[in-house]
Amino acid sequence: MSMITPPSDPAPVEELAELQQVDPNAVTAVEAAELGLTPAARPRSMLRRGWEVFAENKLALASVIVLFLIVGFCFIGPLLYHTDQVFTNLSDYLCRPGAKHLLGCNDVGYDQLGRLMVAGQTSLEVGLAAAFVAVLFGTLYGAVAGFAGGVVDSAMMRVVDAGLSLPYIMVIIILSVIFQPNTITMIFIIAVFYWLGVSRLVRGETLTLRTREYVQAVKVLGGGRRRAITRHILPNAVGVIIVQATFAVADAILILSGLGFLGYGVQPPATDWGSMLSNGLTYIQSSNYWWLIYPPGIAIILTCIWFNFIGDALRDAF
Repeated sequence: MSMITPPSDPAPVEELAELQQVDPNAVTAVEAAELGLTPAARPRSMLRRGWEVFAENKLALASVIVLFLIVGFCFIGPLLYHTDQVFTNLSDYLCRPGAKHLLGCNDVGYDQLGRLMVAGQTSLEVGLAAAFVAVLFGTLYGAVAGFAGGVVDSAMMRVVDAGLSLPYIMVIIILSVIFQPNTITMIFIIAVFYWLGVSRLVRGETLTLRTREYVQAVKVLGGGRRRAITRHILPNAVGVIIVQATFAVADAILILSGLGFLGYGVQPPATDWGSMLSNGLTYIQSSNYWWLIYPPGIAIILTCIWFNFIGDALRDAF
């Protein structure tokens, strides 16, 4: 005689169904604690997570502070320390640092401290603007090439390979001779070659991102390439873009300083740190004129090092 197992009590099942249908907004804090429910934390954005990692790097934070001081020295300093950087004053020829001229004068009577501020303005403006133009164009170019793939990608990257095969320093010098060197032309002369490396990095990142599920979903739902690139590819490649931008600023300042040192930078009365260093080269054998050589050289080194420290920290953060 087989035994019939009585049906289980349906009450627990009904209670479980009721718990699953509880409206989180209708549950008070006390009831949630009794039921063992905890409020879900809001997911942190990529930028917020990156900032938290970046803030743990004390050297990077110190670099940001020092760069703010350098920017303030170059752009706010001339408002407090007034000098004439247009007309020469041969009566102050190579005068030594003193109360009237805190960092002495150069060989045409320009106050060296005021000259350092004006040169810093040019160097920072060209560095930041050239980096912005190069990174912007290189990012769009690389993203389009990587997302399109196939023949389009091959043709676009052959242009990049051809540009990278050229001796860019020699080409930049030739362009500096052809076009009158000023702040605007130097920005585009430096950016015209720097975007090539940026486009290759972004293209490689795009090749990885275009196979992700959310990008494939855009294609399935009928989204266009423009939407996929601007709404999904570029926002997820922002880490690579930001890191490359910081390195681009330092590289642009170095390139401008190199051109100025060779005499192909901005023309007087404008100046940059490389041109100041070149002007003091005549007195490099004499330690009596140290203010003509060391201040611009130290400014170039410190500015580029701090930007590189920030770039390293951003690379770890993203």
